Amino acid sequence: MARPGNGIVPMQVAQLPWKVLFLVLAIGGFGLVVLYSAANGNIRPWAFNQGTRFFLFLAVAIGMSRIPVRVLSQWSLPIYGALVVALLGVELLGKVAGGSQRWISLGGFQFQPSELMKPMIVLALARFYEMLPASETRKFVAIWPACVLIGVPALLVIMQPDLGTGLMITGCGVMVMFLAGVPLRLFIAGALAVAVAAPLAFNFVLHDYQRNRVLIFLDPERDPLGTGYHITQSKIAIGSGGIFGKGFLQGTQSHLDYLPEGQTDFALATMMEEWGLAGGVFLIVAFGMLIAWGIGVGMRAKTRFGRLTAAGISGTMFLYCSINMAMVIGLAPVVGVPLPLISFGGTAVMTFMLCLGILLSIDRDGRTKTRW
Repeated sequence: MARPGNGIVPMQVAQLPWKVLFLVLAIGGFGLVVLYSAANGNIRPWAFNQGTRFFLFLAVAIGMSRIPVRVLSQWSLPIYGALVVALLGVELLGKVAGGSQRWISLGGFQFQPSELMKPMIVLALARFYEMLPASETRKFVAIWPACVLIGVPALLVIMQPDLGTGLMITGCGVMVMFLAGVPLRLFIAGALAVAVAAPLAFNFVLHDYQRNRVLIFLDPERDPLGTGYHITQSKIAIGSGGIFGKGFLQGTQSHLDYLPEGQTDFALATMMEEWGLAGGVFLIVAFGMLIAWGIGVGMRAKTRFGRLTAAGISGTMFLYCSINMAMVIGLAPVVGVPLPLISFGGTAVMTFMLCLGILLSIDRDGRTKTRW
């Protein structure tokens, strides 16, 4: 292989973490194979559109690696504010899909501001704790502004209504607070408060369909042909795949339309029916390696902002993967969280690639000899 700076491979290209990029290509390529099968062996509409977005946003992620970390830090709060305004715009101009108002359409391009808020809440809180003196981290001044930064977008998303994404935004934010050094006793107190408030929220705050999802999660047989149909068919698809699956293009649950949303939220079930447990283990290991790399980026980061952002973004990726996987096998309620690079969805691909681009930027900064 050519060495950096030898005139054959540009240094900017040679310095990229190619092992990580090849890992992302492997996951994304496997996702395209799954979507090709979900469409009964047709490249359109899902595999072609997903592939176009994948390579476009991968190029964006690589381009983001050239952005200095100081620029990410300086623009974090302004971009966060713009996304809050976009979430308000969803209430006025948003497109209704699946009973929820979550989409904004601009010139034929649709996107979900709530998806972009998942990584942005991490950057905004990392910027806040970077500006806050370390001696103030264990004081009240380190808590209430962070709670406002988390609470405003989370409530706006829950109002759409999109409980799953709202909880993910909250989870990502709380993770950064913990990493920043906020006292553990506050998290314990918060957990107790949630435990007390949960029954009240279940009875008086959640919508009927959200309550049904929780009840079906606890007992899928409660309504096997209605609300519980998704989980039941997903379990059948996964179980019938066995260890090595039925074979490529040999799935029946998705091809015969027994499995709803087999190309989006339940793409993992589509994959495991054809590729079996082996395919599932491959994805778990691949995502695990990617998340471990992100944690390593945080450990090598030179600034507090870089450390908090890299760790928080890695945690966001973990939440993305673990919630979807738990949902598909019936260990969590159906909350509409896609599996990155496997489930069909342009905004989800864009969000994941933005996370990757942020990590690439911090990684590059951590490997340079100069400090910003």
